[in-house]
Parts: sequence; structure tokens; C-alpha cells
Amino acid sequence: MWADKQQREPLSDASDGPRRRATIHDVAQLAGVSRQTVSRAVNDKGEIDPATKERVLEAARLLDYRPSRFARGLVRKGTVTAGLVIPDLMNPFFPEVAAGVLEAAEQRGWQVVVWDTRTDGVREREALDVLSHQADAVVGYFKNEDEVLARHIGGIPIVLLERGPQQTRFAAVGIDAAAGLEQGIAHLVRTGHRRIGMLDGDRIGAPGPRREAFLAEVRRHGLPVDESWIVLCSGGHSVASGETAMEQLLDKRPDMTAVFGFNDLIAVGAMRAARRRGRQVPDDLAVLGFDGLSLGELVEPALTTLHIDKRRLGRLAVEQVARLRAGEEPLSGAHAWVQPQLVVRDSA
Repeated sequence: MWADKQQREPLSDASDGPRRRATIHDVAQLAGVSRQTVSRAVNDKGEIDPATKERVLEAARLLDYRPSRFARGLVRKGTVTAGLVIPDLMNPFFPEVAAGVLEAAEQRGWQVVVWDTRTDGVREREALDVLSHQADAVVGYFKNEDEVLARHIGGIPIVLLERGPQQTRFAAVGIDAAAGLEQGIAHLVRTGHRRIGMLDGDRIGAPGPRREAFLAEVRRHGLPVDESWIVLCSGGHSVASGETAMEQLLDKRPDMTAVFGFNDLIAVGAMRAARRRGRQVPDDLAVLGFDGLSLGELVEPALTTLHIDKRRLGRLAVEQVARLRAGEEPLSGAHAWVQPQLVVRDSA
């Protein structure tokens, strides 16, 4: 067949660098026809020789070419589709971020496709493989490294959430954990605490920004706290994992008087475990969360937390996409960060 005589070279090898999404021009060049002929073949228009159509479709298959949504008439002309990749839609933090993305996208007349990766790196890559053909840009949370993301994004704009602009080569919107922990640890120190533990939920490689900021602040205050005062929540970002980790930390550091939870769900779990151990919150153990979920106002005692404007996080991500699509430089510096604010309630 014709395909057996062609040189089957991919647009780029995954081991050598980013994969570029095949275009209609690539298919036309490989098949030796015009772009108009490619369009007629892939859209099953009648005015085309059957042999030519077969040659074009074979070229499209070899190049993994998929016609744009516009060519197939699936969206109104001019409509932008953004892919939103979320790690866990059951975690109440992420729907609030998604709401910010949806609000900002709606204001621009864009549509949004949401993909839940369940914090799985393989599903992240699958999401990018699909969205690189179905969306005009991608916003999301990713545990894969930049080099891996680049091989799967297909050349469309991508904006990473909760990676600071200095932590990735892509456009990003970060959470200023250092600014948040500066407020949080200062509050605990002012209320008399010097033995402060942490329940960490960051399971990605090296210690994440929240752990680094926690250690920097306790050292700045001269507290007798180091890595041994930190327990990793192995069960994920949940109340149950917070309970289990708190039990472990109390076994290691029974003299602890305060604990910082990686997020509010973990912090709520810490309060439950402390009460089972006969500790009163905050009299025997102060608990500080991070996220500012509505849940924190409903538990007893109400959770003191570092509140993040999650909708603003989503809106900034859409702003980054808009700038990239317009050929502008993405937001950087303080404009690309969301700063947590201390909300003092009853737990600390």
C-alpha cells in the first residue's frame, strides 16, 4: 500500500523533546495534496477521489492528526475551550477553584472541560493527550515534571496551579505559603506555643512549599522544632489521614502543644484524634489549618486557618491563559501569587 512506502517519522520523539500536535498542513504535505483536499477527506465531503481520500486518511492516521473542533463544526466560530485538570473533585477545595475558572471563562465567552485525575500521574498524562486535541489551552494541577508535561501538551498553552512562577517553565499561579505561614506561626508563638508539629500532605518528591515555609518560620522564631516534628499523611488529603498522622505525631511528640495541618481536612482530622487522646482543643493542643474551607466554620471548635481566595486562584489562571493566547507575557511576581490570610477562630 501507499503507506508502506512512506517514511514514518513522528513529529518529534518523546525522548528528545516536546511533541508537537500535527496540523492540517503536515497531513497535506505527507499525502501530497492541498489543505482543502485534507479538509474534504477528514470531514467526509463527497467531492474527492476515493483513492485520494484513502491516502489522506492514512496520512492523518500516521500523524495522529485530529481535525480541529472548528473544522468539524462542534463549536461556534471564535469560541475558546479551556481544559481544567483537577486532582480530586471530592476535596471541597477544588470545586471552589473550578468555580473561579468557570466564572472567569464565562465572562470571556469561553467554555470549560473538566477532568478529574484522582491525583494519578498516569491519568494526568491521559488528560493532556486528550485535551491537547480538544481544547485551546489547559489549566490545572499536575504532579508530573515539566519535561513530561511538555511531551503530552501538544504545543497548546498550559497554566499550572499552585506552582510558583519560579517553580516551573510554564505560566503559573502560585499560593504564597511563606507569607501564610509567617502569619500562622507568629500567631501560635504569640499565644505561647513553642513546641509545634506539622501534618504534611505533600507526597510529591522533595518537601513542598508548605513544609519548607513551616520549617523556615519555626527556625526564625528559634523554636526547638525540626523534621522530626513532621509526620507525612500517607492516606491523602483527608480527615481520616489527618487522624492517623496525628496519632503518630502524638506518639512521637507527646509534649507538643500546637500542630499545623497541611490543609483544613487534615487539621479537622487532627482535632478528632486529639480529642480521642483526651486533649482539649485549644487548651491542650492548638490546631491551625490551611485553605479556608467553609467546613472549618462548622466543626467544633471552629478551625483557625490560613484562608486562600480559591476563586481568585481560578480567575488568575484564566487571565494567564488569555495573556498567552494574545501573545503577551504571563503575569509574574506578586501578580501571579495568591497570599493566604490568617483567620483566627477557636481552635488556636
